[in-house]
Amino acid sequence: MIDEQVELTRIGDFSMNGLCSAILEQHQSTIRTRKPHVAVAKLAKIVDTILKLSNKQGFHATSLREISIVSGVSMGGLYSYFDSKDTLLMMILGQVSTSVTAVLESAPASVAGDPAAHLRWLIKAHVTLTETMLPWFVFSFMEAKSFPPVGRKMAVKSEEWTERVFSDVLSRGVDAGVFAIDRPEFTASLIKPMLQDWYVKRSKWRRRSISAPEYSEMVCAFIEAAIGVRPGSRAEETPRPQA
Repeated sequence: MIDEQVELTRIGDFSMNGLCSAILEQHQSTIRTRKPHVAVAKLAKIVDTILKLSNKQGFHATSLREISIVSGVSMGGLYSYFDSKDTLLMMILGQVSTSVTAVLESAPASVAGDPAAHLRWLIKAHVTLTETMLPWFVFSFMEAKSFPPVGRKMAVKSEEWTERVFSDVLSRGVDAGVFAIDRPEFTASLIKPMLQDWYVKRSKWRRRSISAPEYSEMVCAFIEAAIGVRPGSRAEETPRPQA
């Protein structure tokens, strides 16, 4: 089984500036700025500030004036990017969702044809992305209960889409006789919380001195054992009957 490493730089720029540049491009019709390089730098300050403040005290407990003071961007400057905190919230959620889609749809051809290799790549890609965008994913998860209706709908839709990506790969593996499971969609729904645990309970894994690559490998090994795949086996050489 080919086990190709996940290179996010092949897919896009997931740094703070890269993500904010993408937000500006997606919302250029409503963001009133004239100099793109200046706009990206200011938006990066704003987003970084709201992510940090929300982690400490919650999104709804954070005022625009507080964001202005901490970020160093004037109130007028803030309103040139968004008309309300909820708009800023949707920008952040939208970029998280877009990033997940971009990454999980970018499996190299060398692994996409092998369900077992593809599954491993998806797991590693998700952990790598959430590690790279850690504050963004923590924010999206922790603030989910207080999202406005449109935000909750977006979050649910994104989670369901991610589960379908895993379910589709698992289904292909079942059809090929590689995975021994009866309900791929149920297995996919169990994989998702394991991936979320990496960023939701980050301190737990830090205390255990577990790195992102190590966590990925542990999740891969656990899932492979659960669905009947021997680590290191080639999918086409290890047909497995359905349970």
